[in-house]
Amino acid sequence: MRIAPLALAGIAAVAVPAIAQRAAPPAPVKVDPAVAKARDAALKDDVAYDIVEGLTTEVGQRLAATEAEARARAWAVVKLKALGFKNVHIETYMMPVWVRGEEKAEIVGPYPQKLVLAALGRSGATPPEGITAPVVYFPTFNDLLAAPDGSLTGKIAFVSNQMKAAQDGSGYGAYGAARFVGPNIAAKKGAAAIIIRSIGSDHGRWPHTGGTNWAPGVTPIPAAALSVADAEQLERIFTRTDKVTLHLTLTPRTLPDAESGNVIGEVPGTDPKAGTIVIGGHLDSWDLATGAIDDGAGVAITTAAAKWLLDGPRPRRTIRIVWFGAEEPGGFGGEAYAKAHATEKFALAAESDFGADNVWRFSTNFPDSAKAIGDRLGVALAPLGIVRSREVAGDGTDVGPLFKLGTAAVDLNQNGIRYFDWHHTPEDTLDKIDIEQMRQNVAAWTAMLWIVANAPEDWDRTTPKGG
Repeated sequence: MRIAPLALAGIAAVAVPAIAQRAAPPAPVKVDPAVAKARDAALKDDVAYDIVEGLTTEVGQRLAATEAEARARAWAVVKLKALGFKNVHIETYMMPVWVRGEEKAEIVGPYPQKLVLAALGRSGATPPEGITAPVVYFPTFNDLLAAPDGSLTGKIAFVSNQMKAAQDGSGYGAYGAARFVGPNIAAKKGAAAIIIRSIGSDHGRWPHTGGTNWAPGVTPIPAAALSVADAEQLERIFTRTDKVTLHLTLTPRTLPDAESGNVIGEVPGTDPKAGTIVIGGHLDSWDLATGAIDDGAGVAITTAAAKWLLDGPRPRRTIRIVWFGAEEPGGFGGEAYAKAHATEKFALAAESDFGADNVWRFSTNFPDSAKAIGDRLGVALAPLGIVRSREVAGDGTDVGPLFKLGTAAVDLNQNGIRYFDWHHTPEDTLDKIDIEQMRQNVAAWTAMLWIVANAPEDWDRTTPKGG
């Protein structure tokens, strides 16, 4: 068993297997004392909570490309300027607009009762009076895949696969296919509509919304997520009978294209040739709640961390904060940003979009010429309880398009055990944020930014288009 050098950092004594004790000790890693000073000071940070409290209180929910998201952009400009960031501005783009309508479901027979559900983003609509149809039960997403073509004509598909909580959030990817592509598959098999068990780790009556995707040529059908409790109720009914009829009303609309945008601010660096660091989260939220953990926390954490460098010695590299718009309906903000800035040199991209609970792990994907940065990060982050992962960094919807340009990445992974209890539900509110855990995030981001922004190494994984 190999013990990474960072496991020894900041720890007076540690018990390790005998084989590790016989190994040669790792070479010491030098970290600027200013990093530890800034990191420890950030453990008392109040800026992040102030941002997320103000955003969720003064703006509220922020559905992409709506008037609410526009108010959020205006609020963000005022806030970033007040904090002292430079070159604060908005970069706009046009996009389709999906808005929620009426949402009702009721079992007609054999056991009449109402169900709680929410339409999925980009769902199709029923007629205003709704539809009444038999329900076909699929315990897993794979069961839906196996259904013969045409077997769902005139019927409502019900897919119920139970997501499990995991520290790394892997359950979302494992079970999320029922939402991401399940409606598209059901439509191709002839379904009149689809309802799924919410992709969440709770057992309550708040449904989890979220976007779904339609292949070219597939007409969207009504698609909704049942609260986990109601999906479990429907499962129990199916243990008693396979003859279930549902009345479903969903009336969302897709409006003409409207404006969304990214809000940008900077901590100017001293060396323009060293490349720009892009960090941030997404400003928009779903419309069911105020988006405190998804993703008010992310823009707050990254902005607060950058503020510690803004108020300190000027860093070598420019740090650019981006509050991305329209992440929830499909990553429009990230795509627009990468397209608008494709000729620039980026040293790093990273985002926070997984709530505000403690960072527990980090990973990098620096080229060989800059791998020593990862070692310095390991030593600086270890006192915060953060371990180094063997995985390759490069996660995030908003910064994903920058990774396609070859930009280096650092991932600061947060504990996801609680996150999917509230993700995309009406429960995504300010009270879910633990301020001490949020401060640990700010400290981790502050240390990471300080090290990368001032790193003497030079690297260029980016091949700018046209440059």
